Amino acid sequence: MKKYTGIISVLMLLSAPLYSADKAAQQTAKKQQKPVVYQVFTRLFGNQNTTNKKWGTIAENGVGKFNDFTDTALQSIKKQGFTHIWYTGVLHHATATDYTSAGISLDDPDVVKGRAGSPYAVKDYYNVDPDLAVDLDKRLDEFKALIKRTHQAGLKVIIDIVPNHVARNYQSVSAPAGVRDFGADDNKQLEYARDNNFYYVPGQSFQVPAGTAGQVLGGQPHPLADGQFNETPAKWTGNGARAAQPDKNDWYETVKINFGVKPDGSYDFPRLPNSYVNKNHQAHYAFWQGKDVPDSWLKFKNIVSYWLDMGVDGFRFDMAEMVPVAFWSYLNSNIKQINPDAFLLAEVYNPELYRPYILLGKMDYLYDKVGFYDQLKQIIQQKAPAHTLYSVQQKVADINHHMLHFLENHDEQRIASPEFAGDARWGIPAFAVSALMNQGPAMVYFGQMQGEDGSESAGFGQPSRTSIFDYIGVPAHQAWMNQGAFDGGALSDAQKSLQQAYQQLLAIVQLPPAVDGDLRWLTTSDDESVIAFTRTKPSHQLLVITNFAASGSRQITLSSDQLNVKVTNAKTLFSYQTQGCQWQQPQLKLTVKPFATCVIKVRGEK
Repeated sequence: MKKYTGIISVLMLLSAPLYSADKAAQQTAKKQQKPVVYQVFTRLFGNQNTTNKKWGTIAENGVGKFNDFTDTALQSIKKQGFTHIWYTGVLHHATATDYTSAGISLDDPDVVKGRAGSPYAVKDYYNVDPDLAVDLDKRLDEFKALIKRTHQAGLKVIIDIVPNHVARNYQSVSAPAGVRDFGADDNKQLEYARDNNFYYVPGQSFQVPAGTAGQVLGGQPHPLADGQFNETPAKWTGNGARAAQPDKNDWYETVKINFGVKPDGSYDFPRLPNSYVNKNHQAHYAFWQGKDVPDSWLKFKNIVSYWLDMGVDGFRFDMAEMVPVAFWSYLNSNIKQINPDAFLLAEVYNPELYRPYILLGKMDYLYDKVGFYDQLKQIIQQKAPAHTLYSVQQKVADINHHMLHFLENHDEQRIASPEFAGDARWGIPAFAVSALMNQGPAMVYFGQMQGEDGSESAGFGQPSRTSIFDYIGVPAHQAWMNQGAFDGGALSDAQKSLQQAYQQLLAIVQLPPAVDGDLRWLTTSDDESVIAFTRTKPSHQLLVITNFAASGSRQITLSSDQLNVKVTNAKTLFSYQTQGCQWQQPQLKLTVKPFATCVIKVRGEK
């Protein structure tokens, strides 16, 4: 954990309920609560081991368990302002760790990334990862207990589903009676058949990618680490690579699922009429009744039903854009029949697909990564002027309430890493803009609020992102965890101030203007560095001002005319690295420091 330079200044503490005099506004905010997701990498959350040996084993570096999410931990997460927990890496995935004593086949490390393995190389869709259990034979029961604890804390449960690909060594030892494994009934002599679950390279055997020999597990010994993996015929690789020997940069640890898309790209399933963009989940569900669909569709419908029946409240769908929209209409309408309030989040990076996947695919939410996140990162890194964010945001204005916003997740660099911003304090103005400008859900990655920098060298991959492939400790998060007290007792003063700032913003996120108020972008004297906007409900609004300059304070003056209301009262709700957030009517004059933000509650009349 790097030491911060400078002092974090939070000038106003939210010691009393905001809008306490406005009972109706409080009730409206509660009814229209914005989802705020706490993403946690489940394997790392409860790990208190600080050894952090590169390529360390589970015995050397330790691992977190389901049981580490105690009532105290969950209540602490809830009190910080979160509504949902995305438990990342729950499903049983391929790993180099030996669990043969529990009747689980040994995975070949030549097709496993890292020692712990990728959570997106699912090996068994009907059980949870053995790393996470205290009692391997009762690991599913331990997860059920976690679901119950999470619900008792007032939080919803999200897990991953990865329809595009599975582990090369997919073997379910836990499937319900009558459920067949992926590929069990495939005709392997054909490259493609509609009801095959995989694509094949007939007549050729799989070959481990060139350049990986001797690199597996950092060169440490393993009984199966021999540069070979027995797979005949070879299957297409998860990212769509069709060669029997994929490239080392391909997703070679996974195999592509066939959803009825022929090798030439044409579809081998019923087409959904475009008129269904205006129809609800019930209409989509009715459309698919009696339709003959590919076998993989049926398998995934059974999988999501299994987890919904267990009490899971929603799913994050990995690489959803690599699976046809029609399948999502089928799957999501089935999910909503079981739980109309299910939270459905999709990883989609192609902006041209946003509206089809929302309107026809019936997704609730998509990542606003290619667009808002990417542009905000450019602004933080001083590679783009601040005003460019507005035009990017406006490109999805019509679907803004469907777009989830984040600054960190398991795929992205930590804000505090040198490769991103090099200073965790940049997260505060960025989060204020991201969470308060947009109507969609906000998401925070575990360790973000404490300034984790991702500098640990775990094994597979490079530092800057907290490893999802290996056993490792997360120092800033461990300081907040404080040996199971979950009270932040081991945090530095700078980390405590950072966390406090995030928590204050998470409270503001749920105020009525931030939930569904009208957005208005404000022009300032320095649009190259300063972002200013309002979110407005009748008679009151939130004003957000941020300075993304790396150096030099900015003097900002805003008039009542610019705010589009006759100001009757203004109150600073949040001030970070900012001086002079006081009204001097009829103008608001501020001195805004570098990477500073100020949130002001404005009351007035049109």
